[in-house]
This record gives sequence, structure tokens and C-alpha cells, in this order.
Amino acid sequence: LADVIRRAAKAGFQPCVHAIGDAAVTRVLDLYERELGPGGAALRPRIEHAQVVRPADVSRFATLGVIAAVPPTHCTSDMPWAPARLGPERIAWAYRWRSLLDAHARLCLGSDVPVESPDPRLGLWAAVTRRTPQGTPSEGWNLAEALTSAEAVAGYTSWAAYAAFEENWRGTLVPGNAADLTILDRDVEVGGAAEILQAKILRTVVAGRDVFVARSGT
Repeated sequence: LADVIRRAAKAGFQPCVHAIGDAAVTRVLDLYERELGPGGAALRPRIEHAQVVRPADVSRFATLGVIAAVPPTHCTSDMPWAPARLGPERIAWAYRWRSLLDAHARLCLGSDVPVESPDPRLGLWAAVTRRTPQGTPSEGWNLAEALTSAEAVAGYTSWAAYAAFEENWRGTLVPGNAADLTILDRDVEVGGAAEILQAKILRTVVAGRDVFVARSGT
């Protein structure tokens, strides 16, 4: 893995390494620090999933310029069995989006389709509530690590564009950017969390062309 990271960096490629457990995340951060050197942040290295992060490693994401690429629905899909697998101490290190943001690390959000649904509403809901679509647990699972609605929307749009070196042409609705967008029937950034799952998709546009238009009255 060190050799792959070293060769990718030398060729100017962005390294993105899949790591879920806390030991794996530590190893990847160590390799990024050693192989990429002081200028490594310019490559915007990523850790895909970054699901379990040791307390000592949280600040290293920001220090090294490593982006945590996280699928929020993994939190709500895994929470029935994750505590038994991780134990009482390490479960507090899981899906720690707020901790990473507070440490000034960058996140980007994704669906991890086809493992999870591509429906953006489910991802937004999981990021904000840390509950299943059925509303369990009612108080949210380790809710202190949740994102705000505005952060969740940014995570799927502008933050994701930055994580792919695409922030200059996509991820925000400004003149000259790609017309890739989904139109909902309400503003999920300002409404309560319940608004997210109640939102209806009216239109999806890719490269300026309609790929989905809701039927009138649906």
C-alpha cells in the first residue's frame, strides 16, 4: 500500500484508500503522513468510510489535509450490530462526523450505492437524525455526532465537489457550473428533520437535461 500511495502521489493522482476499522484508519493516516510528506494535503488524500476513528487520530485528518469520505446511511444500517462488534469504548469512536468537523477536518458524503440506497433523502436523514427511516432510536444514535441540515446538504454537494477536485465547475448553483441538480418540493435546510423524508423529488437535471420529472399531482 505504501508503494501504491507513493507512486500515485508521484504521478499527481489523488490517493483514496478504503479503511473502516480504527486500526486501518490509523495505518492509512500513518502512510499518508510518511509517503506524501509536507505537501501531501495538496493532493486531497481521502479515506473512504473512515467509520471508526481513534481520538488521537481525529485531529490528524485536518493536520494532514485528509478528507473523510463517509456514507451516512452506514451509521443507521450498522447501528443494530455495531455496538456488539466494537465494544463500549470503541463504539464512541464510530461515525464521528461532528468530531471531525470540530477538529477542522473536511468531510464529503456519499451513498455507497449499491450497498445502500442512492436516495439522497435517506442520506440526509441519517446524517441529521442518526435514526432509521422508521424513527428508531427515538433520541438518535450518539446524536452528538450528527450534522445540521445545511451541513448535510453541503456534504453531498459542495463538499463532495471539493473532494473530487471539481469545486470550480460543479457542486454549487452558480452561472457557468454544470447544471446537475435535484429539485425538491421544500427547503430541507430550514425545515425540521421530519421535512427531509416528507420531501418529494420534483425534477432531476444532469448536464442541463431533465432525466426525471415528477408527474403532476404526485
